[in-house]
Amino acid sequence: MTATTQRTTISQNNRAAYDVDSVRAQFPILQKQIDGRPLVYLDNAASSQKPQRVIQRLVDYYAGENSNVHRGVHTLSQQATDAYEGARERIRAYINAASVNEVVYTRGATEAINLVASTYGRVNVGEGDEVLISGLEHHSNIVPWQLLCEEKGACVRIIPVDEKGEIDVDALPELISERTKLVAVAHISNALGTILPLKHIIELAHDRGVPVLVDGAQAVPHTRIDVQALDADFYCFSGHKMFGPTGIGILYGKEALLEAMPPYQGGGDMIETVSYDGTTFNTLPYKFEAGTPHIAGAVGLAEAVAFLDDIDIDLAAAYEHELLTYATERMRDVPGMRFIGTASEKASVISFLLGNAHPYDVGTLLDKQGIAVRTGHHCVQPLMDHYKIPGTVRASIALYNTREDIDRLVDGLLRVSPILLD
Repeated sequence: MTATTQRTTISQNNRAAYDVDSVRAQFPILQKQIDGRPLVYLDNAASSQKPQRVIQRLVDYYAGENSNVHRGVHTLSQQATDAYEGARERIRAYINAASVNEVVYTRGATEAINLVASTYGRVNVGEGDEVLISGLEHHSNIVPWQLLCEEKGACVRIIPVDEKGEIDVDALPELISERTKLVAVAHISNALGTILPLKHIIELAHDRGVPVLVDGAQAVPHTRIDVQALDADFYCFSGHKMFGPTGIGILYGKEALLEAMPPYQGGGDMIETVSYDGTTFNTLPYKFEAGTPHIAGAVGLAEAVAFLDDIDIDLAAAYEHELLTYATERMRDVPGMRFIGTASEKASVISFLLGNAHPYDVGTLLDKQGIAVRTGHHCVQPLMDHYKIPGTVRASIALYNTREDIDRLVDGLLRVSPILLD
């Protein structure tokens, strides 16, 4: 049975098994009205909404556990430390990292990528070397490598993308050479929803002794991640896209790689000893966690992980795929519809234009109907240049969206298309 056939079979039984109404009931903001109309939230690729249990966990932490972590001997400090380190273990188990030493707290996927560029990159990339990325990457997986390569006299090379929004897999063997020091790719494209062939990329890179960093920000809310099975050397993601707080994220790194990397920032907690003659550094993962961390963010992220565990992410993913298929079929009936990115393997993103109408105009008129979508270049300006467009309208689906949300979107587009296409 092919992957596509298996996913379709799952979705046929999915609607009865997946209780989307009970899931939606856990998200208080979904009861909100915009201009007197019930909110339809389809901007999940930018940031997801938060279930009540995550919101309450933040309140409980600040109301009853708030203190700084590590080294404190008083009760509150020990309680906060237990919650903070317990959260790390919960996240480790969720992504199946081999050790908590491989789970580094960051402010999000962007900081995680910058951390790797500033530490592993500065040590291992030199003049004439190359960093390989795909043509689908978010600016946060482009700019750090450009800065590094400019500093080192290296260069960034690009895996080409075709009109469907799929990378050119056949080009990979020639692109990965003895000069390639790192491959950095997204798991899922934030702008198009394309699912990249990660296993193939990682195996090919590893055959040539090249490590791989994966930007998993768009993947973790939609699919189960097993970093050991995937065999990525680095994997990063953000809490705010996976129903957790803003300002918190994770860098997973293989322990041997992290151990060999220099610190990212200097300050408290990342040290072992300090004197005016020199400093020795803390063990993993604390070597990369300078200063007072986002403790509430960590415990809130762990609660988001618990939420995903409780609802069954595999069942939710099958439900989302069914919803994506339904939305794509319904939107074909909208006059002037132009889909941007039609990869055969996609996650919950539909990027589109209405004729030659500017995306901002479409988004503004939909907002007046209570429908939240994202408009613009989605932090992938090189990809938009590839398509020779300024940007798109992006509707991105999460596990709490419904067919009714899709129907509202389509009805809204049917209302605005005569205005914008006239």
